[in-house]
Amino acid sequence: MRLLASLKISARALRRNKMRSLLTMLGVIIGVGAVIASVSLTSGATKEVEDQVSSLGENVVNVFSGNFTRGGMRGGWGSAPTLTLADSAAIAQLPNVVAVTPEVRDREQVLANGQNWNTLVMGESPSYPQIRNWKMARGAMFSDDDVASLAKCAVIGQTVVDQLFPNQDPVGQTIRIRNLPFLVVGVLAPKGFNLFGQDQDDTVVVPYSSHMHRITTRRFVNDILVEASSSDTINDVQDEINELLLDRHHTTDPDFTVRNQLELMDMVTKTSRTMSLLIAGVAAVSLVVGGIGIMNIMLVSVTERTREIGIRMAVGARAADILVQFLIEAVTLSAFGGAIGIGGGVAFSMTVSNFYGIPAYTPYLWIIIAFASSALIGIISGFYPAWKASQLDPIEALRYE
Repeated sequence: MRLLASLKISARALRRNKMRSLLTMLGVIIGVGAVIASVSLTSGATKEVEDQVSSLGENVVNVFSGNFTRGGMRGGWGSAPTLTLADSAAIAQLPNVVAVTPEVRDREQVLANGQNWNTLVMGESPSYPQIRNWKMARGAMFSDDDVASLAKCAVIGQTVVDQLFPNQDPVGQTIRIRNLPFLVVGVLAPKGFNLFGQDQDDTVVVPYSSHMHRITTRRFVNDILVEASSSDTINDVQDEINELLLDRHHTTDPDFTVRNQLELMDMVTKTSRTMSLLIAGVAAVSLVVGGIGIMNIMLVSVTERTREIGIRMAVGARAADILVQFLIEAVTLSAFGGAIGIGGGVAFSMTVSNFYGIPAYTPYLWIIIAFASSALIGIISGFYPAWKASQLDPIEALRYE
């Protein structure tokens, strides 16, 4: 009954000074709203980057060929022919390796249907869509038999479809690469641009054997894509590939580079964590400022309502009842301010997302943290004014004008 009475008195006091209550909440509203909006936009951007990393394939290890030094000129990684099909076959035999594809690539002018387009022609194995986590939109991937027979068949990306076969089904039609006819057997599902700004759909994929013996004449591959069995084994697979290739190339100085997708994902995670800590710092400052505002207003309220407090004590209210009453007022102000700020922050981030195309995603954990923090700030900032009110002498309070 005492708690219910305190709740009624607190609600009546807040309603009596509506404008003051709103202005008191304003600091918390702005602080929490800014935090939620920042978190939403930052989390959305981070999630988009993580999705793009995942689009490159899951549990993927990349093996790049080495560099060259000629006279005083030095080339970067991938500039020297150091990886072979035999290396790819050997890697495929390692434990915890699910799939492997050697890669060869060149930009070529592709002709079809009276149109032409300069695109990236990739030589791959049938495991390429599995490794890259890339679904087929139409048709099917070429087979191991096509690789063994140097078949002139191809799978094309959506950008190539748009340029060479507008408003047509390209499956079953023919494209020409270096004047060689290749039968289109499938179309890759659209993926869009990757982290490096490259259009992933602007590609033609052919059997690596056909690329190496028909389109070009080469004995080496540009790189090798390897899929590990799980994220738990990807580092072991990377170490085993290093050891295997050092032994096969009879060298202690690596003429290749091995990287995995987890390294890129870790970089994204570290960046996201840094941004989250920065936002947490902003949140702390904003909420402290809001808390100071609540404390100031509550101290003013205690002074204004000294006589009211004296009357309550005179009719039997205990010090604890007065303490609870003012704590309820402070927590109500901060909690309501936090709830309004959360709604405003989500609405603002969604508006920015809709108008400017910036992805927005609000984690539920941050909503809980923001609301709990605003309520906690109410308790902390309201405790001293509430304690001060509870320690008033009833006789002196009744005499107060």
